[in-house]
Amino acid sequence: MPTIYEVAARAGVSPATVSRVFNGQNVSAERSRRVREAAEAMGFTPNRVARTLRLQNSEVIALVIPDIENPFFTSLARGVEDVAQAAGYSVVLCNTDEDQAKEARYLDIALSANMAGVILAAAGDHSDLDALIRRGRPIVAVDRGPHGYDIDAVMVDSRAGGRAATKALADQGYRRIACVSGPRDVETATLRAEGWRAAVTGLGLDYDDQYLIYADFRVDGGNKAMRQLVELPEPPDAVFVANNLMGVGALQLLAERGMLPPVIGMAVFGDLPIFSPTPLAVTLVSLPARHLGVTAADLLLKRINGDDQPPRTIVLRNQIVPSA
Repeated sequence: MPTIYEVAARAGVSPATVSRVFNGQNVSAERSRRVREAAEAMGFTPNRVARTLRLQNSEVIALVIPDIENPFFTSLARGVEDVAQAAGYSVVLCNTDEDQAKEARYLDIALSANMAGVILAAAGDHSDLDALIRRGRPIVAVDRGPHGYDIDAVMVDSRAGGRAATKALADQGYRRIACVSGPRDVETATLRAEGWRAAVTGLGLDYDDQYLIYADFRVDGGNKAMRQLVELPEPPDAVFVANNLMGVGALQLLAERGMLPPVIGMAVFGDLPIFSPTPLAVTLVSLPARHLGVTAADLLLKRINGDDQPPRTIVLRNQIVPSA
């Protein structure tokens, strides 16, 4: 016997809409027609609605993130949990370590455990959400959007942030501005690098292919990338670093070499953690991490409760915090 989620997926509506159709509640004629045609084609009978809703929908949501050790994702998770708890939902935190195989296992668990929905910060470009979508499970992308899926998303403008951070360094007089970004298959990494490149070319700054390095969004990745940059025959005089932990690693290397900003200028996408060597001369792209989590959880709960509007993308504003 098909489930209400399978009928909803075939009809292109939410499970709650299927329930309203068979319970005689107010639903548009077009949606009602699609639901009844899908139910008939699949052999779904109305007396299964209450039972399938009860069995298939728990009061648990999955939050799948790439790095729980990153304070950005910790703050994001707090926002999700605050909203979910207030609505009577529990949150299962799943840490993928930027590993797409690990992410796939967590998504399978979310489906097999009948979790009510998923908030996902994708580990890369190849997330597989097909099974969740077929079963009608609500999914909200946060910070990073998996490619190829038209789902709700809550983002910051990574490209604009990269451009603004690079321009801030140029405004301070730097000309040879490098970029340390994250893995090539992570959307935010490519967008932030695109923003850097747009600023460099648009402002007529010195450009060198060696000034763009893709690292791993971790402290060690930032350290190694910064070492590579300062050892170039003509090193950059400033660097835009595309996340907070890589910023820590880059600063550690510059501290070892006696080259802390403003000797070499730096702008970082994200707020530096309290454990970083944080000179006042670092420009920051401050991110609304907790607000990202709150907004994503609000969207997910609306979907769980029957919102069947077209998928939407909410873009939250970055804020440039200039160096002192």
